[in-house]
Amino acid sequence: MMAQYLDIKSGYPDALLFYRMGDFYELFFDDAVQAAAALDIALTKRGKHEGEDIPMCGVPVHAAEGYLLTLIRKGFRVAVGEQLESPADAKKRGYKAVVKRDVVRLVTPGTLTEDSLLEARRNNYLCAYNEVRGDGAIAWADISTGEMRVLACTRAKLSPELGRLLPKEILLTEALEADCAEIVTEMGGALTVLGAASFDSGRCEDRLKDTFKINSLDAFGQFSRAEIGALGAIIDYLDITQKGNMPLLQPPVREEQGGFMQIDAATRRNLEISQSLGGSRDGSLLHAIDRTVTASGGRLLEKRLSAPSRDHTLIQDRLDAVTFFTQDALLRQDIRQALRKCPDIERAISRLSLDRGGPRDLTAIRQGLAQAKTIDSLFSETVPAELVGSAADLTGHDALITLLENALIAEPPLLARDGGFIAQGYDAELDEVRKLRDEGRSVIAAMQAKFIEMTGVSSLKIKHNNVLGYFIETTATHAEKMLSPPLSDTFIHRQTTANQVRFTTVELSELETRILNANGRALEIEKRLYFSLKDACLEKSGQVLAASQALAKIDVATAFADLAIELNWCQPKVDSSNAFAVVGGRHPVVERALKSANSHFVANDCDLSKNKDAAAIWLLTGPNMAGKSTFLRQNALIALLAQAGSYVPADMAHVGIVSQLFSRVGASDDLAKGRSTFMVEMVETAAILNQADSNALVILDEIGRGTATYDGLSIAWSTLEHLHDENKCRALFATHYHEMTQLSDKLDGVDNATVAVREHDGDVVFLHEVRKGAADRSYGVQVAKLAGLPPKVIERAKMVLDALEKGEREGAIGQKALIDDLPLFSAVPSAPVREIGPSEIEERLKDISPDELTPRDALAALYDLKALLNN
Repeated sequence: MMAQYLDIKSGYPDALLFYRMGDFYELFFDDAVQAAAALDIALTKRGKHEGEDIPMCGVPVHAAEGYLLTLIRKGFRVAVGEQLESPADAKKRGYKAVVKRDVVRLVTPGTLTEDSLLEARRNNYLCAYNEVRGDGAIAWADISTGEMRVLACTRAKLSPELGRLLPKEILLTEALEADCAEIVTEMGGALTVLGAASFDSGRCEDRLKDTFKINSLDAFGQFSRAEIGALGAIIDYLDITQKGNMPLLQPPVREEQGGFMQIDAATRRNLEISQSLGGSRDGSLLHAIDRTVTASGGRLLEKRLSAPSRDHTLIQDRLDAVTFFTQDALLRQDIRQALRKCPDIERAISRLSLDRGGPRDLTAIRQGLAQAKTIDSLFSETVPAELVGSAADLTGHDALITLLENALIAEPPLLARDGGFIAQGYDAELDEVRKLRDEGRSVIAAMQAKFIEMTGVSSLKIKHNNVLGYFIETTATHAEKMLSPPLSDTFIHRQTTANQVRFTTVELSELETRILNANGRALEIEKRLYFSLKDACLEKSGQVLAASQALAKIDVATAFADLAIELNWCQPKVDSSNAFAVVGGRHPVVERALKSANSHFVANDCDLSKNKDAAAIWLLTGPNMAGKSTFLRQNALIALLAQAGSYVPADMAHVGIVSQLFSRVGASDDLAKGRSTFMVEMVETAAILNQADSNALVILDEIGRGTATYDGLSIAWSTLEHLHDENKCRALFATHYHEMTQLSDKLDGVDNATVAVREHDGDVVFLHEVRKGAADRSYGVQVAKLAGLPPKVIERAKMVLDALEKGEREGAIGQKALIDDLPLFSAVPSAPVREIGPSEIEERLKDISPDELTPRDALAALYDLKALLNN
């Protein structure tokens, strides 16, 4: 046995081998040591190899999926080695013959299909990147849904595309590993390196033709050699990992460059589109707006947010669909109620194609198609343009629905091998076998009554023992009749005892055989029927997948409508102009958080509309904590939502198509790469300045803050000028460098804006209102006080700030005098803190009782207080 294990393991040195032994998957040697530590299970030993104990651990087969998930998440790959024959079959070859085993599947992060291993509302992409003579391409597939796409992609665009797709696994050639591995690992995907042959475009073209059973790829479109190589590498890898059991893939779709809003990885992270900075779904835009009720709808919503369209006609059709559902609340509610009953038929059909499905996948398809038919019946003659094709895909499945309804019980077991999922009355042979299995006694009793009537012997009995099995027994007196013709032709003598004679018949022997084999025969028939039903579903897989995609589109449209009605969002105007005008804009995530805390979000306007060959930039100043970053982000998210086909959190919005969305907000470092916070900031800023075109929307926050004041000011100043003069884009630029407000006089496309605050008794009150104009200071000391810095520190900071501002007014000489006179970091005693008690006016107010004052007395008291204030 161990020789067999080592032989199989030699073919999968980089994977843990799950070696099937009865009801357990066993692991040995280093695999066992690693798995025991990763799974927190006991490490034991079994036998010896070359004089050393063999480490061993194991997991039950019935619970293997949970252990697989843990191992995959911890970066392992698992080769699943199954028994290919029963122990009884092995013994036929010899007493010591080892059961045949081999790997039937290689489990990797990008090739998962089981519900327990996947996130229901997120695609699980396997990507491949390829280059041929300077041309690059990225292909991706989700074998759990059958989706397969490809895009021409230069190496410079690889990071943004991986940021959009967030693949679980990426395939590269050995030649590209050194240059692209860092990009891949930044995205959090597992890297798999394949030989050059896997990406060879000639072989890959043949592989694609064989997979999709076509004579020419022209049927799917025109693909470059790099694109064919990337697509073929995915097919090759699936053949390797699935051991020739190819998943059900849809024909590859070629995406066009420029069809989607470009969003780089840093921007996605800063805007927290699909996951928060902490890496979870909570706190993200997706989490805040997701009202979809189906798994496929949730996946489609994330796709649209990750890749907003740049086709304003398509966007308008999607917005019209949302409007259609906002105007008919009853239809929207009925459709959403029906959608809630729709299982994930996309993944169900995929599991069936890989022989990893079961009866519940068949019932999921039955239920999903039935609900699709119900939803179609809810529509009147009017259907939005975006959903005309989808509505057509909801119908035409009657034959398959009827077949599955007739064949399957309402709630079948998970596994086909458990049996009991075929409905009564669907198959006559199965019904008979089940009757024998479940009602054997009644069948025997009926036969006994038949024989009594035939022989006229009322004492005749059919009995059973372990030696004879079933037999007919009668007394010796009556036996003479049964031993004589014509009954002797039917009844066959088997045994005579002292008082009884025992017989059998051909019919009874056959019945006995059927009863004894009924359970196994029932399972065998159900298994055959399962495969016939599975084949029937797979024959209609194209229509089933089309129905699933139609349900997803309807789900997203109704979810957007539900969101718009609930939160009072408006329909944006989206066109190909250079406009960007928002009235009463709000941040969807922050507003949601404030609402849960019973607080109110302050809405603000923004107008970045511009001429074609000019820039439109707001230079935003104001204190920390006033809401500058929120204002920046909310306008970026409004543009993103509008082009995703959603209503937006505003009273009015006009968005000219945004080609690229860039965000440089927040502070972070990358110590693993030796990058400081400032270095990361500069790298991200450089990417924006080098890539942003005139249709881009850029939001920048506090550029230059990570270095010396004048260094930072000069970088921020020149960055703003470059955005204005070279990029000529729409931008929001927040800064604490108030000197930059002078640029509004120099640059025609720059306007000053500020976040309003109010001072009261030395404290600052944030109004969160964005107004035209410039802030005169940043109120940093006041914010520090709100943060809870000790009073001595606050008082000292005020003194230092006054001295610094005075030194700045006096120029270089004053600055030198300040340094000499104010040793900021020397160990000098802290300045005394002035204890402030109630003022004389406050004391007088305490003595006044308004309810007891006449109008004349109240006026006199007011004059007295005024006099005290003037003194």
